[in-house]
Parts: sequence; C-alpha cells; structure tokens
Amino acid sequence: MNKKQSKIILIVLIVILVAAAIFAYYSCRRKNEAVFCTLDAKLCSDGSYVGRVAPDCEFASCPGEE
Repeated sequence: MNKKQSKIILIVLIVILVAAAIFAYYSCRRKNEAVFCTLDAKLCSDGSYVGRVAPDCEFASCPGEE
C-alpha cells in the first residue's frame, strides 16, 4: 500500500469516526428530553383501567397480565 492509499484510508476513517460521534451525541441528547404521553385509558378485563407509560407511550399491562 502506498502513501496516497494510506492517506485516503485515514481520511475515510476520520470521517466515519466524526459521523459516529455526532450520531451518538444527538442520540444521547434526545434521550434526556421529557416525554409526555396522552391521557388515554385502556379498560382491562377485570374492570380496571391502565394508562400510557413513557418513554414509548405504550399502555401499561393490565393486572394479572405479563
């Protein structure tokens, strides 16, 4: 491998590392943001209700369910 190929490989690796660092930074930053779920309620088979739970805003499990 000559010097020109080594420089090109080094530049490509640096670009990949910088892109990965930027992606990681914004991913971590987004996780720290507050999550607000709608106040929907789901009627369970036993007559109780459950609401949505952050961070995905999925309904909580009904009592007796996994």
